[in-house]
Amino acid sequence: MVAPSITDNFSVSVVIPTYNRINLLPEAIDSVLSQSYPVSEVIVVDDGSTDHTFETLASKYQKVKFLKQENLGVSAARNTGVSEAKSNWIAFLDSDDQWETQKIEKQIEFLAQNPGFKACHTGEKWIRNGNQVQQPAFLNKVTEGLFERSLERCIICPSSVMLHYSVFMQIGTFDRDLKVCEDYDFWIRLMLSMEIGLINEPLVIKKGGHQDQLSSSVWGLDRFRVQSLEKIIKSEKVNSCQKVQILKTIAHKTNLLAKGFTKHKKLNDAQFFEEKRARTLDQLSTLSGKTTA
Repeated sequence: MVAPSITDNFSVSVVIPTYNRINLLPEAIDSVLSQSYPVSEVIVVDDGSTDHTFETLASKYQKVKFLKQENLGVSAARNTGVSEAKSNWIAFLDSDDQWETQKIEKQIEFLAQNPGFKACHTGEKWIRNGNQVQQPAFLNKVTEGLFERSLERCIICPSSVMLHYSVFMQIGTFDRDLKVCEDYDFWIRLMLSMEIGLINEPLVIKKGGHQDQLSSSVWGLDRFRVQSLEKIIKSEKVNSCQKVQILKTIAHKTNLLAKGFTKHKKLNDAQFFEEKRARTLDQLSTLSGKTTA
């Protein structure tokens, strides 16, 4: 069997959102410009940085398209980049991450050989404070059961994803109402509509340990996951089995949030999530009864 050839149909736009990462962004950009498969364009969206990112780097990287907007958050920055993209494939890269040299080439090869996929992601290598660390087992990216496991926490890494532009027409863009967990929300919506392919190789270098990481600077991420799931469950794309899985996840997370707020003596917030959990359990009981009838 002869593999499909790589053609001009696989033009790639890279979208890099950034905020006050003037010291990290150059390494991210350099890793894109050194790809073995040249990308068609690199779009950096400066989300209102105050460290002079735009003024300092735009002139240095003249092949890169720099856009500057007011500070609206990472969802808005990614959406701006996507709206400006000219290619039929979009790849995301966070400004504190880097790509291995063959990352794009291997994704193009995978997509050419598997034309049914509109999206694919890769494995990662984690660097914390300069040292490579073992990834936790719960972040296993194996395709089987990925949707169910992704309900608990975000497994798909934005910097590893390449997807076709038509995906945004089908499922929408990143949700600007979510301060964090916007990627969690987007990948859940994607998996409800299609399968995402996996290249199980560490083609992304994820750096951590710096203080401006959103995931480490915001307490109670499950608040935003619950917000996302309560929105998603209303979608007509969610079947009854998936609704049960989502409701179970909401019940679990609201229980954890209620306990967390109680521990911090924020009793009004604790009561809010206890009541939300009770309503979720009622919904779950009703739905479970219908599915077994």
